[in-house]
Amino acid sequence: MKFRLALLSCALAVVVYAADATGRWSFETQGRNGPATQTLSLKQDGGSLTGTLTGGRGGEVQISDGKVDGDHVSFTVVREFRGNQMSIKYHGVISGDEMKLTIDTGRGPQEVTAKRSST
Repeated sequence: MKFRLALLSCALAVVVYAADATGRWSFETQGRNGPATQTLSLKQDGGSLTGTLTGGRGGEVQISDGKVDGDHVSFTVVREFRGNQMSIKYHGVISGDEMKLTIDTGRGPQEVTAKRSST
């Protein structure tokens, strides 16, 4: 009985610790022509993450392979440039209304901080 209670307590602690990625998040990236604002619209369902990324080059794109594990998030965006597809990987940590992301385009990582919009 004590083991079951301890196991239940651990499971509840994991649920309480899990971040909520749902919402609109904005951040700036540095490009060749200066800073560009990008917006993530995310929906979390348990450990699964779906949504879109708008801004930057290429307009709105769907995210794929979205995952949430505790306060860690990861997803991929596939963009097309001049007829070539490019996979861009995002991973990071959510803390309240901030998400610190590392963006890996294959040319070296870029660190950004996304802020959750209140609207």
